[in-house]
Amino acid sequence: MFDPLYFAVSGVMWCWHQLFGFLLGPASGAAWALSVVFLVLTLRALLIRPMLSQVRSARVMRELAPRLADLRKRHADDPARLLQETNALQRANGVSATSMLLPALLQVPVFFGLLHVLTSFTNAQLANYAFGADEVRSFLEARLFGVPLPAYLSMPHLDVAGIERWEVAAVTVPLILLAALATHLTARLSLRQQPADGPLAGIMRWTPWVFPLGVMVGGAFFPFPVAILLYWLTNSAWTLVQQWLVLRPAKGPLQEGGLAATRTAARSDPGTRARAQRRHSSGHRRSRRRR
Repeated sequence: MFDPLYFAVSGVMWCWHQLFGFLLGPASGAAWALSVVFLVLTLRALLIRPMLSQVRSARVMRELAPRLADLRKRHADDPARLLQETNALQRANGVSATSMLLPALLQVPVFFGLLHVLTSFTNAQLANYAFGADEVRSFLEARLFGVPLPAYLSMPHLDVAGIERWEVAAVTVPLILLAALATHLTARLSLRQQPADGPLAGIMRWTPWVFPLGVMVGGAFFPFPVAILLYWLTNSAWTLVQQWLVLRPAKGPLQEGGLAATRTAARSDPGTRARAQRRHSSGHRRSRRRR
């Protein structure tokens, strides 16, 4: 049923591995790690347009916050009417729940598809979707900082792979902590897009702490191999940079009201007007002396 998804995910990763394998060697751990990283970058690049739609919807929702609060007061005793009026207001302003959730919804199947593909690198004699048996063997033998890419922190019988748990922890724990930090900062930035008095405001305040905790628990106790942690870290870092760029406040006179408002304020200020007149007179006198 999900084979088309698995073939699509593994196919993108296969293309990147061909490129980095040509540059660094097909059995290089760095080539396999970069193929995972660039799989994430490919996915997120395809999601830029839905992301911009999500940002626009969030901004409109902030502007509608006072009207939504008024609707909640007026229809506090009629949840059905409240839902109807809220949906009508959102539709009138071009806002939909789908546009706000689409980027996250699209990432979920890709994450589980990649998790399935990476955890299917188990038998060096069998192909794994877009990867042939030789490539499966190459992945199983590839190491990042001395740790096999299929290894994970809670993995039993690590001695079979010829490594100790502290070696796996030395690679996986920094990846987990960096991914958790990026998730925390991203959630804090996302709070700026949420209405302060919305129905989910109380829950959203906890997201900067709950989401990173989920990352740490998942990385520590679930079978998420090093390759998946690379995916997780890259995805979290992209989201953080993207949120920072989108939500970064404008600087200079354009921030509050724009350049036209600044000029209008200058014309209406007697002190500013007098200084401008003195500069104009001084420039006129210098021009006459040069002539």
